[in-house]
Amino acid sequence: MPAWIPICSVDDILPLGSRRVARPKGLPVALFRDAGHQVHALLDRCPHKGGPLSQGLVMDDAVACPLHNWVIQFSDGRARAPDEGGTPVFACKVEQGQVYLDADELATLALDLTAPLAGPCQRLHAAA
Repeated sequence: MPAWIPICSVDDILPLGSRRVARPKGLPVALFRDAGHQVHALLDRCPHKGGPLSQGLVMDDAVACPLHNWVIQFSDGRARAPDEGGTPVFACKVEQGQVYLDADELATLALDLTAPLAGPCQRLHAAA
């Protein structure tokens, strides 16, 4: 049974907006509020080039990555065709206006995924 932890008020996420949730280990989780006021949680990393999904355009049932416009579905984290790949989905619930995430998933899910390296950081990392 999930150990739910409170994250924020649902009103802290604007309609068709997002909010980032930092984790002690691993990449942040992005919370999204769709047009129907449902809240969804994905790893804040596009499967294509690692773009920050929390900065993307929220649609009815998906978010478009701000880097290359890949559309990632909230239901399963999969990219819409013709694109391929996916990002982890986190269990999320809303009760009495409060958003909750599963503590076990926050502590264990997708810890092996990393943020992309770009610019001077990428060149330094490649030389090592």
